Amino acid sequence: MSHVVKKRKLDKTRQDRLYFDSYTDVTIHEEMIADHVRTNTYRTAILRNSESIRGKVVLDVGAGTGVLSIFCVQAGAKKVYAVEACSIAEQAVKIVKQNNMEDKIEVIRGTVEAVDLPEKVEVIVSEWMGYALLHESMLNSVLYARDKWLEPGGVILPSKAELYIAPISDPVVEDRLHFWYTVKDQYGVDMSCMSDFARKCVRNSDITVSSVSVEDVLSHPARFAELDLCSVTVEELRSVEGKFRCESFGSAAVNAFCVYFTVTFPCPDKSHALVLSTSPFKPETHWKQAALYLDSPVEVVQDTVITGEVSMYPSEESARHICIHVDYTIGEQKRQSKTFSIPDWSTEPQP
Repeated sequence: MSHVVKKRKLDKTRQDRLYFDSYTDVTIHEEMIADHVRTNTYRTAILRNSESIRGKVVLDVGAGTGVLSIFCVQAGAKKVYAVEACSIAEQAVKIVKQNNMEDKIEVIRGTVEAVDLPEKVEVIVSEWMGYALLHESMLNSVLYARDKWLEPGGVILPSKAELYIAPISDPVVEDRLHFWYTVKDQYGVDMSCMSDFARKCVRNSDITVSSVSVEDVLSHPARFAELDLCSVTVEELRSVEGKFRCESFGSAAVNAFCVYFTVTFPCPDKSHALVLSTSPFKPETHWKQAALYLDSPVEVVQDTVITGEVSMYPSEESARHICIHVDYTIGEQKRQSKTFSIPDWSTEPQP
């Protein structure tokens, strides 16, 4: 029986249920806490901000296992409201009790949009970032919490996010495409006609989450967007966009763009802000990078200029899923454009 893939828009209730259900298994929490760059940067940032946290009331948005809430108590928080929508909240209660912090941390099961806190808070902490920063992120919820519960002049950890893009040359893609020309030598069957099909499959419109090797990055990354969490609005998140300009390091074939993000934590010592980076030039995190494969590679030489514009916006099928549209010009080539997305639950087989 043949099947076609039918896309349909998910209602918000189902979108949310599917999203929160993905956090009910231990695997995702193990991956996040085992991500040393992520967890240790948060711990360091919270402890460095102890002057802003000591004796204060804190809201942890999307608390998960409650580890950030515990860090806040270790930094001297008077009270922490750990808000978590999925069933992992039950484990958070046990972890809080095991660490003898039930008098300081109150785990609240529910979305931050639905819960009713007994008081305003002076600090908001949240690990809200998704792939390519905004895919399945909780940033909207953090902004809701900011506007409803944060005291004027309160602290948000992290306080800033930035997005970067760089051209790359991924040799694995070319190896996969060339593979079909090697089958005849190995097995005596000419399958080179598969190359066009393979090209369509490999150079598709998916946002590919993978680790990009430093050697494959062809220029200094360019920042194309910055979000100030103290002032950015939900309306502005409907289209996060910006321009970029890069100059290639040397001769190579550009076959993709790499998108990654950083978040910055405020510190009392302004000259030593703490940055959590998902750059390919930094130690790997579970976010890795987002690779956007072009329809065909473009040759560049030393100092070839690559310019363009990036726009990130919610998918029509699911508001929690992100689309990335890139308009770009490489050297003297004519301007090209391509839109990318991460495959989501809004696709299902139909008979």
